[in-house]
Amino acid sequence: MIGAVELARIACGGFFLTGLLTGVWKYRHIMASAEAQAPVYVDICHRAALMYAFACLLLAEFARLSDWAAAVNLVGVALPVVFFAAAVASYAAHGVLQDTDNQLRRPHRLGARTVHGDAMNIFILALAAGEIGGFLLLFTGYLHALR
Repeated sequence: MIGAVELARIACGGFFLTGLLTGVWKYRHIMASAEAQAPVYVDICHRAALMYAFACLLLAEFARLSDWAAAVNLVGVALPVVFFAAAVASYAAHGVLQDTDNQLRRPHRLGARTVHGDAMNIFILALAAGEIGGFLLLFTGYLHALR
């Protein structure tokens, strides 16, 4: 079974590769644009993937140092990683569709469709709870190990 540290490192590699590949995507848009700019969500997708790669290294280190059980640490890593991936996927979707420059502007658009405001609110609350809660598990495990 894969452990928390390994999951975080694999996610790090996946996000870093995504960041590099979306960098090519971004560069192609910049070169084709009269304003030398990529669409907003192509840029956001590229930057977020790189940022999440390094965030995963932080998760790996706190999981390694945590005093909690392996299963707790795995949950602590998996929650943020799942939501990091969901965020990058949503940015990529908006980048491909070029349907908005602000996914939180009402009405919430996804291509030609709209997303109900309650669904967006639930997703954002779940994202915050998952990312913060997952890290809190790892951080408190580290603090517990210090005693």
